[in-house]
Amino acid sequence: MKPLPLAVHTAAQVRALDRHAIDDLHIPSYTLMTQAGEAATVALRSCWPSKQRIAVVCGPGNNGGDGYVLARLVQAMRVDVTVVSLSDTAQLRGDAKRAHDDFIASGGVVRPWSDGCLANAEVIVDAIFGTGLSRPLDAVMIERINAINDCGAPVLSLDIPSGLDSDSGAVWGAAIVAERTLSFIGLKLGFYLGEGPNHTGIVLFDDLDLPAGAADFVPPSALRIDEDFVAHLLPRRRRTAHKGQQGSVLVIGGGLGMAGAARMAGEAALRAGAGLVTVATWPENVASITASRPELMCRGVEGASELAAMIERADVLAIGPGLGQSDWGRALLDITLESDKPTVIDADALNLLAHAPCSNANWILTPHPGEAGRLLGISTADVQRNRLQSAREIAKKFDGTVVLKGAGTLVVTGDSLPYICDQGNPGMASPGMGDVLTGVIAGIAAQTADLPGAARAGVLVHAMAGDMAARRGERGLLATDLFGYLPTCVNPAQRF
Repeated sequence: MKPLPLAVHTAAQVRALDRHAIDDLHIPSYTLMTQAGEAATVALRSCWPSKQRIAVVCGPGNNGGDGYVLARLVQAMRVDVTVVSLSDTAQLRGDAKRAHDDFIASGGVVRPWSDGCLANAEVIVDAIFGTGLSRPLDAVMIERINAINDCGAPVLSLDIPSGLDSDSGAVWGAAIVAERTLSFIGLKLGFYLGEGPNHTGIVLFDDLDLPAGAADFVPPSALRIDEDFVAHLLPRRRRTAHKGQQGSVLVIGGGLGMAGAARMAGEAALRAGAGLVTVATWPENVASITASRPELMCRGVEGASELAAMIERADVLAIGPGLGQSDWGRALLDITLESDKPTVIDADALNLLAHAPCSNANWILTPHPGEAGRLLGISTADVQRNRLQSAREIAKKFDGTVVLKGAGTLVVTGDSLPYICDQGNPGMASPGMGDVLTGVIAGIAAQTADLPGAARAGVLVHAMAGDMAARRGERGLLATDLFGYLPTCVNPAQRF
């Protein structure tokens, strides 16, 4: 398979790319369909080389046509192929009809759906609906998609899991849960929003051999964050580098009984490469933090006046982990917001900010969906239904850069293209992960003048470390498990 592109598109943008290939580049539409079927065949045999009983479920449009091409090619390999149509094949038109007729001419047989038609399948190819689906499915189609999901065989979805909205990641009543999704021409925005991450499995890509630069004809709607960006932002250090050149971070948090959050954020900033990290916390927390991580400087503060000098000495501030919403936390946040220092705001600092909104171009807000809802005055469910719009609304209301955490973390700065992180895993839904992310972003921000870039790099580094830690298993993953992998992830130039 070909490398995933950075660009992510809406369904309309992908259709525009398709029309560009046909109308301007003069590539026949059936040639594109044939190339899609060929790419799908390669993906099928690469992912499941030993499977000999393949079921291809075809719908009424061009996505079904891709399935018929694949079925013809796989049948020629002397693999047992069962093709099931979910529509009246006599109603097929255009390229889909041609692909169906070519399959029949090669000796293929198309069957209607029936109970048990997938019983012997070792792999199922989902070629039911493509990116054009924009309406709820009827009861019969929902029942059939659920039957495919329940049959126990892995599913390869062509272009997009059928039933998933290409733009929002919403489910139109039911959607295929794929083990692999092979996306053609462009990656779809819905892969990374809403329910998309629950349905796509591992995303593969093929550009159908379009000429180099053809995808540039239509600007994308978002961009993926990749390791090359981290390597560019955090190049290999000079031999004469010293800690004074790597920036200083002040972590503000850890109210009474919540020392762990501030301690994890502080260590994460160190692991991300900051030269000096100080934790300003409730006085009773100092001993436990310094005992468990002596590389951290730790200062007890009982009020805002004690914080002013520490803020002045720091290059980057990070406030929120374990801060609480008491008068103590409110006072520390108020004096922090008076500073013009780059600031990462998380956890209870976000909850306090929701009660007294203000804007600042020089901060990074890192809400999870619940905190995002409080910032906007809407429910968590509303945020999740439209994650991209929610992130944009927070950026519009509060300015700066917004990191909306979750599956497919989004990074939004003003009117710039949003960025999507497609790494990370469900095991990272555990206590303290947000505190570690805050520290990682702050640690990277201390080493670069690019605050939005630090947000993007920090999100990716955090997700990569989480994936490395999860190789032992996702369930039971702890936030502190990431610490051993963070140095590897912030030194990509040394791995190439």
